[in-house]
Amino acid sequence: MAERKSLADLGQAMGVAPAAGAAAPAAPAKPKLDAQGRAYATGRRKDATSRVWVKRGKGRITVNGKPIETYFARPVLRMLVQQPLVTANRASELDVECTVAGGGLSGQAGAVRHGLARALTYFEPELRAALKKAGFLTRDPRMVERKKYGHPKARRSFQFSKR
Repeated sequence: MAERKSLADLGQAMGVAPAAGAAAPAAPAKPKLDAQGRAYATGRRKDATSRVWVKRGKGRITVNGKPIETYFARPVLRMLVQQPLVTANRASELDVECTVAGGGLSGQAGAVRHGLARALTYFEPELRAALKKAGFLTRDPRMVERKKYGHPKARRSFQFSKR
């Protein structure tokens, strides 16, 4: 009995032809755009959910119909939202429109960032590797811990009295 060195040898011995698409390189992914030429994605963080549309433009970002400077007044939150665009070097080439609901401002900024990164991968699939390496495509699973009965908060206990 002959010794098998690879899966191809085993496939030949079993009489199975190698798959035609296995040797050919994968075709580049096509952009997923709607009729207006926009890419759409949903982002989530804590209790916040955002819907994000990306299209060609001058670099304007609007959140719930307001400019980003008005909606996210803190510079840290604006920086958080713009991270995917800066990483992809598309900050001045794309317009971003988004709606966000639920949670607080920090969670909403994280939701917009997640949705924007996903929308960028639909708009330009070749950006996926850079955005994934930076960690923008991963949904942050951390949620608020539930309050337990007999405690004032999730882990806080009432003051202990010895006597």
